[in-house]
Amino acid sequence: MKFNKFIFLISVSVIGLSGIVAQVMLLRELLISLYGNELTIGIILANWIISEAIGAILIGKLIERIRDKINLFILLQLIFSLILPVAIYFCRIFKLFLAVPHGEGLGISTIFYTSFLIIFLPAFCHGGLFASLCKLSASGAGEKELSLGKIYSWETVGSIIGGILFTYIFARHFNSFQVATLIAIANFAVCLYFFNRDKVILKYATILAVVIMGCYLYSGGIINRLHWFSLRQQWKKYNLVDYRNSVYGNIAVTKENGQNTFFYNGLPIITTPYPDITFTQEFGNLALLFHENPKDILIIGAGAGGLINEAIKHPLNKIDYAELDHLLIRMLKEHPSSLTASEFSDKRLRVIPLDGRFFVRTTRNKYDAIIIGISHPSELSTNRFFTKEFFSLLKEIINPKGIIAFWLPGSSTYLSRELKDLNGSIINAVKAVYPYLRVISGDYNIVMASIDSAIDNTNAALISKRLIERGIKADILTPGYLDYRLSGERISWFKRAMQDATKKINQDLAPFAVFEMLLIWSKQFSNRFVDILIFLKSLQFKHILIVVLMIHMVLLLIFLLRRSSLRLGVSYAVLSTGFYGMSANLILIFSFQVFYGCLYYNLGIMMSIFMAGIAFGSIYITRRVGKIKDPVRSLVRVEIFTLVSAAILAFILSGVAFLRSSAYLIFIFLFFIAGLPVGLEFPLAGKIYLRGKENAGEVSGLLYFVDLLGGWLAGILTSIALIPLIGIFNTCMSLALLKVSSLSMLLQTSAKKRDWSIVLPP
Repeated sequence: MKFNKFIFLISVSVIGLSGIVAQVMLLRELLISLYGNELTIGIILANWIISEAIGAILIGKLIERIRDKINLFILLQLIFSLILPVAIYFCRIFKLFLAVPHGEGLGISTIFYTSFLIIFLPAFCHGGLFASLCKLSASGAGEKELSLGKIYSWETVGSIIGGILFTYIFARHFNSFQVATLIAIANFAVCLYFFNRDKVILKYATILAVVIMGCYLYSGGIINRLHWFSLRQQWKKYNLVDYRNSVYGNIAVTKENGQNTFFYNGLPIITTPYPDITFTQEFGNLALLFHENPKDILIIGAGAGGLINEAIKHPLNKIDYAELDHLLIRMLKEHPSSLTASEFSDKRLRVIPLDGRFFVRTTRNKYDAIIIGISHPSELSTNRFFTKEFFSLLKEIINPKGIIAFWLPGSSTYLSRELKDLNGSIINAVKAVYPYLRVISGDYNIVMASIDSAIDNTNAALISKRLIERGIKADILTPGYLDYRLSGERISWFKRAMQDATKKINQDLAPFAVFEMLLIWSKQFSNRFVDILIFLKSLQFKHILIVVLMIHMVLLLIFLLRRSSLRLGVSYAVLSTGFYGMSANLILIFSFQVFYGCLYYNLGIMMSIFMAGIAFGSIYITRRVGKIKDPVRSLVRVEIFTLVSAAILAFILSGVAFLRSSAYLIFIFLFFIAGLPVGLEFPLAGKIYLRGKENAGEVSGLLYFVDLLGGWLAGILTSIALIPLIGIFNTCMSLALLKVSSLSMLLQTSAKKRDWSIVLPP
């Protein structure tokens, strides 16, 4: 059956568009349900990739063996379209099957298998569609060698369009079920184009499905009712009164017995009008009471619902409150309480709807006290407020006698190894910037730092005196309680407990504290995974070198024993480039989050730019592949380019924080460049594999599987181990090392057939 080439390629783009939209949409839904940090993104993406890989290789083999190839393709389309809304539904309600209440976290192992089960079918079908399209193109358009490159290119173009549409239209104006319905209609239209006219029953079934899905979207809010039904199931034990997505995250509001709780990306952050009185009175007042006369203060995040209420008790002139998500402020005002009404009505309060880090970097104001209300660094978006780099930024806007204050998890009786290292890495970051440090230890540790020695000399008696002088009512801060909290015995106990804590410094691009929080989290929810994390904790760059050398030696031994063909070297090159592509993508995603803190909004567009790099590379090489006489030599050049790109990425990201205003453009450039080698390599590998062969579907499935297998390994290892433990610079250099190995293997497996004295053209 012959196809109109233009319509065929448009259909391919629809497949790519559907894949990226489904991937990002399910990723966002799972992050809310799993309460996962950015490292969880790597696990979810890895599961999507390996599921696609399984689909590609199995369907690639199957389509070579069956006669009715078009109907297999249509069946995959239908399953993908119908299973996507089911997957969204299970993203929201799967905890009911695990008997885990909403609000309780899950361990890494549970996150791994639940996300895999939920996204397997959509991703499997999407991977199978790629192999099917390659075979249909080869048989229907009469193109064999070019089919892999063209399909790869046009699918990637669709992914770019999908990422842009999702970021700027779908995510803003539609809920997930409405988006899934739009995707289903687009895919059903593709089914109709490919439909074999002899199959009358299937034809009318497809048309009926399109009509039904259209009715779902446009009739009486059925999709919207399904959306709210799934939310009520998800929040079954809560009285959900509001649920919205902003460009920065998801906000849900529950109400019970007059108490409003605001959840941000699934985690409770504000409870009003009755917050944790002990915490808010202690943390909200002590930083101000340690200062002799605070007038201007800055609260960064989580100030509403308690901390601001304590601050307005003091004789201050100005309270600046930086909160990234303006929707959170609006929803606090739409669901008011006596507490928040009192806070927002105070004339000294100025709400700044900006990322706290961006505000600190750009403001010219100076402050007597800076209170970081954001919770502990369980994710990169919060870790960026507990790093050496951020503490250095705060030093620029603090007055000479000013104080910065934040809190960390602690214990009144025993500090575990993980708590020691978590506190230690952040305290080390503070000590690298400020000469004076004071820690008030307990179930939560209040950390205060200054460039003035006054905090070292402040005692319980002075605090009690200032409470009386300022007329502050704080029931918990009695003289006896202050004597206990600030006693010399507790100071000595904490110092002894921390003697063997880590010497590492928590940094923007080496977020060691995030790994420690992951370890603490796993001990609480996933004991089976703890031993693996403890083993990985000692990971260093030299260990990466040893592992890569071992892999290389094993592959070299296989080559020598079996006298394998060039395919071994090509397969390893594709595998390592898949690893590089996913790792580089994750590195840039995490770095962007560190620098801007708005990944939730930009995830789709940044992934689209990465896909644009892949598309440009694949389109460029596909147009030239027919003229390339020696594709292996060209593949070697791409390997060298990938190696150099990994090394350059390390050095650019190390200095991007200092480039300030131009950093956003630099990230766009880096996302594009990171995808370029992936696009260049796949068509070349396809040309080498397909030389003299007819089985385009099987070959495309195999190469796609190898490519995605590398991405799966990267999603697991890079997100959980490499980035938090050896840092982004060393992770990039590890990628360069891996490409040195694959380049060497490619040269060795083809050494008998060509002269490599000149790899690059003169």
